[in-house]
Amino acid sequence: MDGAGTVEAYLARIGLASRPQPTVEGLRELHRAHVARIPYDNLSIMLGRPDPVDPAAGAARAAAGGRLGYCFQQNGALGWLLERLGFAVSRRHGHVWLRPEDELGTTLNHLVLVVSGLPADGNPGGHWWPDAGLGEGFAEPLPLVRGDHDVDGWSFGIGAGYGAQAAGRPTGPAAWTYRHLPGGVLRGMVVTSRDHSDDAIAAAHATLSGAPDSPFRRVVVAQRVDGSQQRTVRGLVHQVMTPTSKDQRDLTSYDDWRGALADDLLLPTADVTDDEWTSLWERTQAAHRAWDEAGRP
Repeated sequence: MDGAGTVEAYLARIGLASRPQPTVEGLRELHRAHVARIPYDNLSIMLGRPDPVDPAAGAARAAAGGRLGYCFQQNGALGWLLERLGFAVSRRHGHVWLRPEDELGTTLNHLVLVVSGLPADGNPGGHWWPDAGLGEGFAEPLPLVRGDHDVDGWSFGIGAGYGAQAAGRPTGPAAWTYRHLPGGVLRGMVVTSRDHSDDAIAAAHATLSGAPDSPFRRVVVAQRVDGSQQRTVRGLVHQVMTPTSKDQRDLTSYDDWRGALADDLLLPTADVTDDEWTSLWERTQAAHRAWDEAGRP
């Protein structure tokens, strides 16, 4: 499939019949469709055969109806698509943190995209942050303007960056901090211009997808953002979270578990063999029992 064919098939995968224009409205339309239709997932990593992080390869998987993967793959493919639709796209180094003591770390564990040249009311600088790689993320791009930003009832915070920006200047496209939605698994992110080259991303992906202690190798996770709904399967727990509610239940049977992944999370699984499913089910049950015995920390 050539580049144009990949673009059209990619758009069809996310339910768009025509090419969005390179405008704020087009960016929002594309972003909402992407995060609602293509789930964030680590299934290939859990199966021991992680997919590559090359953006063109990710776009081809998305266009062919396959799994896209996690942050590096999701945002790599999304950036590829945005560029071919005429958006001005650049990349940044992202450091996601879950614990306060890790906030000032410098590890590359997230690929960040910036779309520029689209000024709008409340965002005269015209810089936007689209992100399909957070799993439990925002349904439409955030303006890179310091403050709290409401998307479908969720509040997300953009803060000043380091150095000169920390002295009170408005947040710019080079560096900022991020406060995640309340109740989320991750807490925030620090975005800078540290090394985010292709080689750096490949090395980070090799560690996150292959290291025995990587959090991406613990339990299978699939997530998508459908408007105000944050939909997740993590291990044997299915959760639907909105700004005002949290519906959480254990998936107690194999059929329920596979059904939730395929039917609710829209996770493509045609390439997964029966033996792989059986092994993954047994590992997921064991992890769930250990989590129960530890008091579900």
